[in-house]
Amino acid sequence: MELALDRHVNRTKLRKGDEVIVTNGRSRGHKGKIERIDNKSYRAFVSGANLFKKHQKPDQKNPDGGIMDKPMSIHLSNVMILDPKTGKPTRIGFQVDANGKKIRIAKSSGTPL
Repeated sequence: MELALDRHVNRTKLRKGDEVIVTNGRSRGHKGKIERIDNKSYRAFVSGANLFKKHQKPDQKNPDGGIMDKPMSIHLSNVMILDPKTGKPTRIGFQVDANGKKIRIAKSSGTPL
């Protein structure tokens, strides 16, 4: 199983800071930015999406304790990048610009990401 996961390391087209929409799961339809990507497990943390309640005992950092919201990861197959031109979900393609540099583009409108 570990060999199968190694294929996906650094193969994702999404990056930290991309504006995405959640397509499946309990946070379906939620828009947010990618805060962190875990390439090993092919998962992403999207701001404000997939929050779970965590019961926290009092400690130095949080003397009151209580119930906290903890962000959980979402599989990358369940998020799509938003097209900057239309604001709708789109796939990602690649194109070589005039300087010979490879750039990401939105498949639906052709605008650079």
